[in-house]
Amino acid sequence: MRSLQDALYNWLSIKVVAIDRPDDQSANETAALFEQVLSEDHAIEQLTFHTEDDMYYITCLQNGEQYRARFPRELIDVMKEQMRREPERYRNYQ
Repeated sequence: MRSLQDALYNWLSIKVVAIDRPDDQSANETAALFEQVLSEDHAIEQLTFHTEDDMYYITCLQNGEQYRARFPRELIDVMKEQMRREPERYRNYQ
């Protein structure tokens, strides 16, 4: 089993891609899969995030208790920015 921190990182990394590319079915399905992992493997509920300055902040409930995590934007936005720079490499297949 992966750590909660790793699972949150994976979810947030693909979630920002899915938001940036709403028609990208693969990104949306992968974000949903990671959200399911967070729910089933780590008992995460009410998962939300927001940005401030150079950080992403995640807030959720784990087993009924509030849990918070934060990640640098540059770490999370790597894939999104790469897809923007080289869209020909990341075509959206329907």
